[in-house]
Amino acid sequence: MTTYRNPFEGRSEPLPTELSGLGYRHEFAELDGIVLSYLRGPEAGPPLVLVPAQMGTWTTYAKVMPALAERFSVFVVELRGHGNSSWTPGNYSWDSVGGDLRLFLERMVGRPAVVSGNSSGGILALWLAANAPGLVSGIVLEDAPVFSVEMPRFAERDRFVYNGLAHIVEVLGDRENRHLADYFRGQGLPVSERRTKRMPGWFVDLLDRAITRYEQRHPGQPSGVDAWWLPASMGELFRSLSMFDPDFARAFVDRRFYGDFSHEAALRAVRCPLLLLHANWHRYAEHGLVGAMDDDDARRVCALVPGAVYRRIPANHVIHRRRPEEFVRAIEEFIAEIRGVPVLDVPPDPHGR
Repeated sequence: MTTYRNPFEGRSEPLPTELSGLGYRHEFAELDGIVLSYLRGPEAGPPLVLVPAQMGTWTTYAKVMPALAERFSVFVVELRGHGNSSWTPGNYSWDSVGGDLRLFLERMVGRPAVVSGNSSGGILALWLAANAPGLVSGIVLEDAPVFSVEMPRFAERDRFVYNGLAHIVEVLGDRENRHLADYFRGQGLPVSERRTKRMPGWFVDLLDRAITRYEQRHPGQPSGVDAWWLPASMGELFRSLSMFDPDFARAFVDRRFYGDFSHEAALRAVRCPLLLLHANWHRYAEHGLVGAMDDDDARRVCALVPGAVYRRIPANHVIHRRRPEEFVRAIEEFIAEIRGVPVLDVPPDPHGR
């Protein structure tokens, strides 16, 4: 595997005023040869570590970070292969990425933390609970693909997400000759057995031109798009894609990522409180599971972890973006239950007034 570096590794970027005004800082941790980028909030209570989904950066949590900072000491970690963290082509696995988080908890957090992960970030939270139990006081699996991302099911039965990762590798794997807009080219989102939503080719071409204009105006910076006719989330997506090592996705496709990590064995080893947040899902004959887990998967998680708390939230995969108030409330109630304290509707005044 040819080695290469993240052009944005270790680069500190200005934070939105809303976050910097609350005391959030962009920091970097040097952990046995790699750099992890993370945001640290003010000291405001028990530690809460947030782990984005694959391809995600800290920005995905921007909507919930202000509210969470009122009660918790928040850390938002960008995994290796993502954001301003190191890229390690040829070295992506549950063990290597999970090992980074274990060192992060030891050295940067310094006390047992609740770890909340979205999608594959949730699988990493599970990995930590099984492999570093002394560092984890609770885990939140935010629509994590427990069981569904294991082989061979991931590539054969419930192959929708697997095919999406293979598409990313195909169209974005050549870092020198890629067009980020091709992320959407040929991709579809099934909404029924007979209907799939697709972005028209002419619109993908329009996006490509908009991204090119953005890159010309912001040389040397992460990509994006700021056209008035596009939602802000589109710019965030392309920014994240430009900072994402496609070999991270390739490691799932060619099966390097998995090692011997068993979801069932990990769940049986969990001794800390567990909150399972379950988003919408569907299953279609052509695509398999469209979502992270089905109801049988959720029941199996709860059966393997006695006392697990289950909450179904009608939202898409990234619950904390689509339903930020419900996500924050779920986190608050879960941590309050762990600590044995009531959840107050209004945070206490730090000055005692």
